[in-house]
Amino acid sequence: MNVTVYGDSILKGVLLEGGRYIVEHGWEQKLAERFGLHVENRSRFGCTIRKALERIRKDAETVCDGTEYALLEFGGNDCDFDWAEVSAAPEGEHNCKTPPQLFLDVYRRAIRLLRDAGRTPVLTTLPPINAELYLRFLCRDGLSRENIVRWLGDVERIYRWQENYSQMAEQLSREESTPLIDLRRPFLQDARPPKALLCADGIHPSRLGQGLIYETFCAALG
Repeated sequence: MNVTVYGDSILKGVLLEGGRYIVEHGWEQKLAERFGLHVENRSRFGCTIRKALERIRKDAETVCDGTEYALLEFGGNDCDFDWAEVSAAPEGEHNCKTPPQLFLDVYRRAIRLLRDAGRTPVLTTLPPINAELYLRFLCRDGLSRENIVRWLGDVERIYRWQENYSQMAEQLSREESTPLIDLRRPFLQDARPPKALLCADGIHPSRLGQGLIYETFCAALG
């Protein structure tokens, strides 16, 4: 079975360790060995669904026989804001990288392109983030926490906004009748301290978190 992964740094395997980002491909390598898969990981750090669409469109030009799967994980960067602009102008209006309706429209287009080319799209939800850790990380080099919180209203709005994009992935899965792998629920139900599953930036799964992603994929594959 061939699986092509389209996503951002979460499925790329990015970790923040020792103050720098590194890439760890453990989950996909172990999954390939355990289930006899050929995994092509085309995830990219900072990728949004709009950035990925061109790659997906190009791949969809090659029609396959229906034995190929496309694993899609988007929303984490789509929901992100230009925090430097927010910090500089907390009274202004600010849009995220991919507003909700555009996110739904482009994601739906990607799903249909892949399906029309004979692939089976499989969507994932987003692992939860830690809003306080993320805000602390954002402000480490001088952005104004006070101004960002003033614009947000409350810090946990960051969590709720990201959760909304995860819920939109679930919505698309239902509407487009695509399989869904829920990466979010295992993080929320895990008995370990939530911070242990995330890196210090509050958004990237730690090695423990990456292990949980691997276990979740294993359970989905049976």
